[in-house]
Amino acid sequence: MQRLLNPVYALCLIAVLLLAGCEVNPVTGKNELSLISPRQEIALGEKNYAPSRQSQGGDYCLDAGLQAYVSSVGSRLAAESDRPDLPYEFVVLNNSVPNAWALPGGKIAINRGLLDYLDDEAQLAAVLAHEIVHAAARHGASQISRGTLANIGMLAVGVGTQGRDNSQLYAAASQLGAAAWMAKYGRDDELESDYYGMDYMARAGYEPQAAVELQRTFVKLSEGRQADFISGLFASHPPSVRRVEANSARAKMLPRGERHRERYQAAMAQLQKDAPAYRAQQAAAAAVNKKQAKKALVALDKAVAIQPQESAFWELRGQAWKQMNNLANADRAFTTAISKNPEYFSPYLARGVLRHERGQTGLALTDIKRSYALLPTPTASYYLGEEAMAGEQYSLATNYFKQAYQAGGDIAARSQQRLQAIKLELQPESFITAQLLLSDRRELLVRTTNHSPATMARVQLRISVAGQASYLTLPQPLAAGQSVNLGTGLGPIVDSTAQYQVEVTGAAVSR
Repeated sequence: MQRLLNPVYALCLIAVLLLAGCEVNPVTGKNELSLISPRQEIALGEKNYAPSRQSQGGDYCLDAGLQAYVSSVGSRLAAESDRPDLPYEFVVLNNSVPNAWALPGGKIAINRGLLDYLDDEAQLAAVLAHEIVHAAARHGASQISRGTLANIGMLAVGVGTQGRDNSQLYAAASQLGAAAWMAKYGRDDELESDYYGMDYMARAGYEPQAAVELQRTFVKLSEGRQADFISGLFASHPPSVRRVEANSARAKMLPRGERHRERYQAAMAQLQKDAPAYRAQQAAAAAVNKKQAKKALVALDKAVAIQPQESAFWELRGQAWKQMNNLANADRAFTTAISKNPEYFSPYLARGVLRHERGQTGLALTDIKRSYALLPTPTASYYLGEEAMAGEQYSLATNYFKQAYQAGGDIAARSQQRLQAIKLELQPESFITAQLLLSDRRELLVRTTNHSPATMARVQLRISVAGQASYLTLPQPLAAGQSVNLGTGLGPIVDSTAQYQVEVTGAAVSR
């Protein structure tokens, strides 16, 4: 460990990694840094694909034909890519935010919210081809590699920051590398994906001008500061006039292709029919956020009338009913949501929390465990921590509460309280402090203070001087917040107490 924290060693390691980690970019043919193998890259994408989909609305499951259609377009483009043998997957997510993304290894998703902004199959191909290049060119692997180097560099910096005010900043910064592959791509990666994505489109027979149209539209939307786009697509794929110009120049060099507008519109028929329902859902969500539950239910009545099979509508109904304290209706709505989409974590979690609050602990934990299996969330972690703590599985409970603490807000505060309670149970002596004092007669005293919220009994102290130790036990329990002075029988002390040491060796919570 000492060697890892040596700045010179860290710099040498970076140099070695830079030399050993260069690989040829399969798309551009250039040498680029990559510290993970293609096999590791694929494994990373496979591991994170399901939870990433769960965390962003889950799969859109109302129209299997649309899912198959998008997958067929993606597969057609992937076959023309520079890495056609990657295990590509394409999925439409049930999310209104216009966005698309790619994980390492070819795991690609597009939100139904972005499909609404497209006009034909060529424009869909432009989006998917762009994401395919991110995967084929190993842009995710490059993000991870840059993050790894940042971690190593921070280890070197850490030698000089330990114990200083910015040590917490160092600790936070050193974690960035682990999540670097989820960060937005750099400008060069975006331009590269535009450029080669248009090549893939042309090879597959699509009109490359569609990519120019998309970028031009996105620039206009960004200038108008459309909220959905700012929070969605633009956050990870920022548009620019430069990209429009580059795409336009590239399109002129490529052969013309097909648009397939009718085919796209036919595939989108169900989504277009349901569009008013999703607009009503958005209005209902805004009303719930403002605690206007009745208004939300009116909007959701419209949404359900148009599309009764949409799980998200029923889950939001449950939230509205819960807000009105009609818990029976809320439970029924959450149950209906689960029946509409049993593979999505959110309604299980919502029903589980509701049932836990109603005292139906067994049923609640069944739901919460199911939600956690689909997506480990801080909220589920908190309730699983409660179960583990009740069973005196303190190590497991600690892990759950630490996960829950990441949520912030009320869950974090409650998790912190539980972590303190576990520490109080396992290390009660850590809440007791002891300080050496001298009486008026210069006899050695120990001031013992209980910083816990509980009364402490059997508080044991060890006093040592020159290798010799004596032990004391407080004769009575120490109440929460209480301090007492205890004579040690040592003294009079001629000089000072510096030669003496005191340590709290034991304590027990008074039951």
